Amino acid sequence: MGENSAIEWTDHTFNPVWGCVKVSPACDNCYAAALDHRLGGGHWGPHAPLKEFGDKHWAEPLKWNRAAERDGVRRRVFCASMADVFDNRWPEHVRSRLWELIKATPHLDWLLLTKRPQNIARMLPDNWGNGYSNVWLGTTVENQEEADRRIAHLLAVPAKIRFLSCEPLLGPLHLRWALSCNPLEIASGFQRRGHFSPGLEKLRRLDWVIAGGESGHGARPIHPDWSRALRDQCAAVGVPFLFKQWGEWGPRPSYEEVPIGTVDRHSFGVARIGKKRAGRLLDGVEHNAFPEMMP
Repeated sequence: MGENSAIEWTDHTFNPVWGCVKVSPACDNCYAAALDHRLGGGHWGPHAPLKEFGDKHWAEPLKWNRAAERDGVRRRVFCASMADVFDNRWPEHVRSRLWELIKATPHLDWLLLTKRPQNIARMLPDNWGNGYSNVWLGTTVENQEEADRRIAHLLAVPAKIRFLSCEPLLGPLHLRWALSCNPLEIASGFQRRGHFSPGLEKLRRLDWVIAGGESGHGARPIHPDWSRALRDQCAAVGVPFLFKQWGEWGPRPSYEEVPIGTVDRHSFGVARIGKKRAGRLLDGVEHNAFPEMMP
């Protein structure tokens, strides 16, 4: 965590607070909750206290911003890897301080990823307008049920970049309506999912899709066809796609025997071979596409 993150799609991570509540199947084997438990934190659950941080911690992104300006590059900051920016348990002063920090770091692109997109609109700052120029809003969708429930909320909010993290990917996803360049198709997708469609001129498709399998204890297998389908849906409409990892389960090696207990019982054609060995090649290709910032 922090500077020089190992997460493939970000440079740094920043956590205004530490702690969260599990809300969907993607949370079942939450790495953050497990890490908090190992460190004796007790910050997970509806009645658990959130851990707040001091000024030294809040000064870190200012340092990253200065370095990015000096180097003439933009750096990505994932916020928050150990919490959820749009968790309604956050003290309001913490979220207000975060917005001020984001405005004070124009050489950083802040990636705010949430499992609570229904809260985004009412928690944005008063000066949000059409979106801060250095904020990307994203939501996690692990299966079709969560995709149908969460994406419409994300697309209804103005933002410079809107993205999905399909990790851990737990089932096939059909996202063509949300990836479409056609506002009428997006509006139809809103209506089919029981959401009121805002003015068509305000609708905008998703800008980026991340996909990946689960790692760690209790990791669930990912079917190769689920990732292929997302890759192909994105390619069909020109939306950038990043395949982050297979996770613990990867394509079953054809050249060696794999112990029976490590072969997926659902016949996905994958085996538990470990995150490092499984890697992140999808059909022999490393997918590392990122969205371009629009003016």
